[in-house]
Parts: sequence; C-alpha cells; structure tokens
Amino acid sequence: MNDLIPVPPEKTPASGRRRRTRRGSRDVALTTDTRAQHHVLALPPPRSQPPHHAWRQGVFGVLDIGSTKITCLIGRGEPDGTIKVLGKGWQRSEGVRGGAITDIRRAEAAIRAAVGEAEEQAERSLTDVVVNLSSGSPESRLFNVRWPVGGREVTDADVRRIVTEGQLRARSEGRSVIHTLPLAYAVDDTTGVVDPRGHVCDQLTGRLHVIDAATGTLATLEALLARAELKIRALVSAPLASGLAVLDREERDLGATVVDMGGDTTTLGIFGEGQLIHTAQIGVGGRHITRDLARILSTSEETAERLKTMYGSANFSDDDGEDALPIELIGESAAPLSRVSRSRVISIIHPRIEETLELVRDRLDASGFGKAATGGVVLTGGGSLLEGVGLLAASILDRPIRMGYPTGFRDLPQDAPASAGFATTAGLLSWAAGSDRSFNDVDVSEPGASGLLGRIVNFLRDRV
Repeated sequence: MNDLIPVPPEKTPASGRRRRTRRGSRDVALTTDTRAQHHVLALPPPRSQPPHHAWRQGVFGVLDIGSTKITCLIGRGEPDGTIKVLGKGWQRSEGVRGGAITDIRRAEAAIRAAVGEAEEQAERSLTDVVVNLSSGSPESRLFNVRWPVGGREVTDADVRRIVTEGQLRARSEGRSVIHTLPLAYAVDDTTGVVDPRGHVCDQLTGRLHVIDAATGTLATLEALLARAELKIRALVSAPLASGLAVLDREERDLGATVVDMGGDTTTLGIFGEGQLIHTAQIGVGGRHITRDLARILSTSEETAERLKTMYGSANFSDDDGEDALPIELIGESAAPLSRVSRSRVISIIHPRIEETLELVRDRLDASGFGKAATGGVVLTGGGSLLEGVGLLAASILDRPIRMGYPTGFRDLPQDAPASAGFATTAGLLSWAAGSDRSFNDVDVSEPGASGLLGRIVNFLRDRV
C-alpha cells in the first residue's frame, strides 16, 4: 500500500481510567471491555456491497504531454474493477517546456514515437486520445448560479440551464472552458442535493467548479495532435487525473490534497465531498533542481540528473559524509573530472525543495477551502520519489502526509513506488474508462439535430 509518513502517536487514556461526568452524579469507567459494546446502537448493514466500476466498453488511448516525458497508454476496464494496460510507450519530452508547446516539430516526433510504441504493444491503432491539460495557464473558479423554477419539478432543462449559465459567466476573452463540474445543488433551502431532478422548488441553485485555459494554447495543442494524426477525445485537468489515480473514494469524500511534483511544474488538486473543488499550478519542479546542480557544479544536465536521482536527498543526515562523487565538468578550461561530496549535492537540492513546499503551503493556506485544504496531503509525481521529500513536507506543510502512487492498474510502465511518475497518465486512463461519471452524475446530454439547424435549436433551448 502507499507509504504513510509516520507521525507521533496520540496519547490515549489507559484502560480502566475513570472520569467524572458533568453532572457529577457518578463515575464512568473508560474501558475496552467488549461487554460495553452490547449497549451501543450499531448502524444497520449496507443493503449490498458497493459494485465494481461500471467501466465503459472498449479500449481507450491517453496521452500525457509532460515537460520531462511524453507517455501514451492504451488500456481497458476489467470486470474485477481494475484497469489493464495493453500498450505503453514513453519518450523523453522534446519541444515542451512548463507544459506548453515550444517546438511543434520536435514535440510531434516525440508524440509519434510514444504513440507508435504503445500501438505496437497493444496491436491496434489510435485515432483519438484523452489528453492532460497542464498548458495554457489553467485557472480554477467557483460560481453560484440561481435559476427560477416556479414551484414545479426540476427537469433536465433546468439543470442544463444552470450549467450553461455557469459556462457563460466563466467565459472571457481568450479563455476556453475545459471542465464545468457541478459540486452540489440546492432546492430552495435544502442544500447538498446531488441530483435535483424530480425535486419541487421555487429556486434551483448550483455550485459549479469551472476550469479554463488560454484558447490559443489549446488551439496549438489541437493542431499538434492533428499533425500526429490524432484527435482530442477529451481534455482533463492534470490535478484531476492525478487525484483519480492515487486517491481512494473515502479520501476524496473526507477531503485531501494531491500534490503532483512534475518536471517544470507542481500541481495541486483539493478534493472534498467526492469532488475536485480547487486546482493550482506552481512553476517549479524537478527540472529546476537538475539545473541548479548543473549550474552550481559546472556540469552537464545529464550528470546533474544522475547526481540527483542516485545521491540526492531533500534532507541532511549524519550518513551524508564527505564521500567524493565523480562528476564531469563542462567548459574548455575545465578538468575532465572532478569530485563533489554528497553533502554538497544535498545543500543545493534542499533549498529548492523547501521553496517548492513553502509555495504549496501558501497556496493551500490561501485557497479558502477550510477542512478540505487542511486535510491530508498525498505527494505523487516523479519529484516525490526524491529521498526525504515526505519528511520535509510533513514539517513544512504541517499536515498528514503520505506518498501516493496509482492503485487499481495492471501493467503500468513501472511498478510502485516508481509508478508515481505515471500518476497523471494513469488517471487519464481511468477517466477515459469511466471514472469521469463520478464528477458529474447528472447526465444532461441529449441527442439533437446536427449542423446549422442543430446549433440554432441548442441556442434557443438553452435560453428559452
């Protein structure tokens, strides 16, 4: 199971200790005697066991365009509730920085190589893929939308108008809406309604979480995939995908935060009451550590990456010692080889990790989401694999910390805990296979006419 960062145990009263009730009438023994349990009213048993995921039929392809690697997975949902990976391919990322496309031709070549490798293993070709959204400066906003119902039953059309109005409010110049996630509804004074259809009320209120991104960046992404002969089946927020892979349902219900430590960015997803309620992105990641090492030690990024992964740590310890690690220097006047101590390597890594976690803490504290933002934090992503990150995070964030990696998947590119580097990709596959339904249980879609007539009908339907 996932690794839990140990915390000091809470003190519990010893068996048989007595305390006095407020009324002072008698002493009550605090005991673990099972006989006392006979006087406790137990909850009735559930009517049935929770069913396995009702996965969509078919095989799905997903594409994670990251700053350090580009990954393609092809898989399907299994009857036992797991997801089986049929094909996998990944390449070193080219033409991508900070999640944004900087060189279309190089990015296209990397995508074609990753997809081709996955297709060859799965023995099938992809025409469309579910893609992660990390570029285009994604933003997360909440909207409360009210709609007069007039004392009748709430219908699909009413719910659709709530969603449509939220999208219209979120729409701004140069931005496109990616997700419109209904968090909860209220029918008159009754709050916390999951599905308002069938309720009778005067006013329907919906609380919506809208995630949008820069339109131009999304158009570039679409053009890039078209060059690679692929269509975008769906765009999924990267924090949402990571949460699907590493959080269980109870964590999403009670409140938890997923921190995905990637190459150029670190993303946050705050979950509560089963929904994604806030996202944020910080422009610092593992590649910044690599560049710090390369710059300060006058070595190549390849050597710096090796030092980080093999000898790096987020914390100092008594075992660091002064063992000399060989490194190749760069520059015409540099000696071909030099040596550096492990403690020196850690002294370069520690400040950058500390900075990243302090930025995460500040974002959480400023998010304004109360209990959800103060709940447990799950660290995932390739950056979380660095030794000592969990302990440092527990100290800086002052929250329960555990290390997270995808669960419920078979044949991922790497086994746990290294699979944490594929959390976003695994979550995309879960979304494609059917996990998206839990984030919008109310299905307001309906068939309609196509073409110009269809657009006119839909326009009138949503505004009448």
